[in-house]
Amino acid sequence: MSEAPISSAKWRSLRTRMVRLEIREEDLVEKFVLGSGSGGQKVNKTASCVSLRHAESGLSVKVQRSRSRESNRYFARRDLCDKLAEKLLGEKTARRQAQEKIRRQKRRRSRRAKAQMLDEKRKQGEKKTRRKRVDAQE
Repeated sequence: MSEAPISSAKWRSLRTRMVRLEIREEDLVEKFVLGSGSGGQKVNKTASCVSLRHAESGLSVKVQRSRSRESNRYFARRDLCDKLAEKLLGEKTARRQAQEKIRRQKRRRSRRAKAQMLDEKRKQGEKKTRRKRVDAQE
């Protein structure tokens, strides 16, 4: 199963984004480390996992999304841009928004909100019991 390489247009757009965020290739420290996790022996033997560190900001990312080193290089740079944009510009990335949504969903309800919800459920239950069929024998 071969993976499709990242197109040159995507690389160009990433480079322009890096220029806008003032990330230079000279400031990046890139290491290739052995992968881990699912994928079997091939993943564990090849150094396709990319560890990327931006020297000026101190931000670092580690990416192993695919078995291709080149794809992982692209994803690492993209993730680094996301992190830096979030830090500098206060932009909320899609990943961050998803995390906040989950946090809001897990948040405990206030006592008042919980009481209102239970009251509505009780009223709905009563409504359903009144809809029951009336027996003809009574």
